[in-house]
Amino acid sequence: MSEAINTGTNILPLEGIRVLELGSFIAAPFAARLFGDFGAEVIKVERPAGGDELRDWRKTRGETSMLFRTMGRNKKSVALDLRSELGREAVLRMATTADVVIENFRPGTLEKWGLGPDELTARNPDLVMVRISGYGQTGPYKDRAGFGSSAESFAGLRYLTGEPDRPAGRAAASVGDTVAGLYGVIGALMLMLQKARGGDTRGQQVVDVALYEGVFSLLESLVPDYDAYGMVRQRTGGRLPGVVPTGSYPTGDGLEVVIGGNSNSVFKRLMRAVGREDLAEDESLTTTEGRGAREGELNGIIAEWTGARPLKDALDVLSAEGVPAGPVYDAPSIAQDEHYIARGMIETHEVVIEEEPELVRFPGVVPKIPGHDGRVAWIGPDLGEHTEQVLREVAGFDEDQIAAALSGTKGSKAVR
Repeated sequence: MSEAINTGTNILPLEGIRVLELGSFIAAPFAARLFGDFGAEVIKVERPAGGDELRDWRKTRGETSMLFRTMGRNKKSVALDLRSELGREAVLRMATTADVVIENFRPGTLEKWGLGPDELTARNPDLVMVRISGYGQTGPYKDRAGFGSSAESFAGLRYLTGEPDRPAGRAAASVGDTVAGLYGVIGALMLMLQKARGGDTRGQQVVDVALYEGVFSLLESLVPDYDAYGMVRQRTGGRLPGVVPTGSYPTGDGLEVVIGGNSNSVFKRLMRAVGREDLAEDESLTTTEGRGAREGELNGIIAEWTGARPLKDALDVLSAEGVPAGPVYDAPSIAQDEHYIARGMIETHEVVIEEEPELVRFPGVVPKIPGHDGRVAWIGPDLGEHTEQVLREVAGFDEDQIAAALSGTKGSKAVR
């Protein structure tokens, strides 16, 4: 168990929990970050040469990307070679005092290194393991390499994404990875809750998350619609079949507003907002089928109305009428929005990108739990920043062992 963090009157729900992260890229690190956001001590093990490759992603200057700084927040970085005897022993010792281990290697990798569930739970029978992989720990495809991109394709999401006359598209974020991370955290917390309530926890406590299964679970009635109606959903751009009217509409100042008017009551309010009381009272438009049959007409009416006024005016009218609507925001718009700021979703932290500290805005913590709000104590650490401390205090290494471990981290100048 980790030491509790003094947060004043804010009681973090996961204080005293220790999490060992043996992952890289997005899925496992995202899961571990959620634990850290709410008070858990998260120890991230990275390879000595270069660390998590995420450190190098999407950066134009400096040595560590803002993506890593975001994903690695509230974590301690330990540089260890898991292929070495000393590295493996350090992990085994840390697992002895950990509550959760999270990993996203290809199935069989940890076993090959002598760090699989058998070895870890032999040291700590109460340990919960979260294992995230492309296709899961079982099944005919388990040995396939899998990233979020292939998972989104295999799960059916890519087939549905984009314009109908173009190749499959994708969301501009790692959806498959982050969803898997969420399921991993949910699974771990369920097992921990079972234990806390005195439930039967005999046997290994392993959460097996496949990237594609997390994505597939989001696709609602994709397969049932096929069986029941012979419906094979196709790419429809920004529209959702049978969800009318909804979509992105241009405004008079060259911006866009997304409007969701697809429920019966909201549709009536939307039509009144755009000055079409006749359509609000049209009995043929009181069902999803009826509105779907006149989709083009309805979208044209809405677009004509939004195009005649600036975004702010359109949002004011729609909000007053109780119609769900939102601006299509870019990064500068989000960073300056008063609601984001009021909710604590934009936090400013000092970052050394090149030589001098700079102020950089980062996303806040989700969800909000009044009286138990998560926090960002520090942004993603330098590679190996906590190696010596963790090996001494958590793994129980003596000075000779620490020196030997540090000597194996050459090439990581940040190790100390």
